[in-house]
Amino acid sequence: MLSRAYLLSVWGLVYREIVRFFRQMSRVIGALGTPLLFWFLIGSGVGTSFQSPFVPAGMSYLEFLFPGTLTLILLMTAMFSSISIIQDRQEGFLQSILVAPVASATLVGGKLLGGSLLSVFQAMLLLLLVPFIGIQYSVALWIYSAFGLFLFSIAMSSISFFFAWKIPSVQGFHAVMNLLFLPLWVLSGALFPASAAPGWLKACMYLNPVTYGVASIRYALNPSQLETFGAPSVAISWVVLGGLAALGYFVDVWVVKPRR
Repeated sequence: MLSRAYLLSVWGLVYREIVRFFRQMSRVIGALGTPLLFWFLIGSGVGTSFQSPFVPAGMSYLEFLFPGTLTLILLMTAMFSSISIIQDRQEGFLQSILVAPVASATLVGGKLLGGSLLSVFQAMLLLLLVPFIGIQYSVALWIYSAFGLFLFSIAMSSISFFFAWKIPSVQGFHAVMNLLFLPLWVLSGALFPASAAPGWLKACMYLNPVTYGVASIRYALNPSQLETFGAPSVAISWVVLGGLAALGYFVDVWVVKPRR
């Protein structure tokens, strides 16, 4: 049972993350605008040459790339949110939290929850465009999308938190996260289906946690796409993402916890 003090402390950090986010419009534009332009330009350009026996007839590349665009928004927002950890350390705010009479889990919970809520909010905004790619709104679409996006966001935010806590500079954090997240996103089934990949590459895709985030979103948009593209089932995807989110949270708490 979570204590009232823990919940209030976490909510204070979540509220701070939300306020800081909307006061910095450059973060809003960068986290949402870049994936949107990428989706439209790359999807439109590659769409004319996107021909594969593994893709259903009549499916455009814009539709295929859409789940990958949502995951890219979450990856970028997770990275941008974790940068505040480095900034807070340099400004002294982080030290004041660490010496406050609150548990280390409070800092981790507030940061992960705040960044994840912002990520899901931005991704859900992009879901407003699904009628333009031939997908109809439904209650199930919004519920499954929100659930899968939240699990994926917590998992990725916990990874970003770990590296932000260990890396002392913003420049170094950017370099490491780009090196980590970009290959994971490319090998997630966002750009090409696992069913069209060779055996060794398909194995790498199944070991990639981002693959399960893309699969959970594909299920929300069109459940039949998972089997068509050789993606993991939605049940497996949710279990993997939930397990990774829980593991990441406890690892981050262990990292933050002061030691003698």
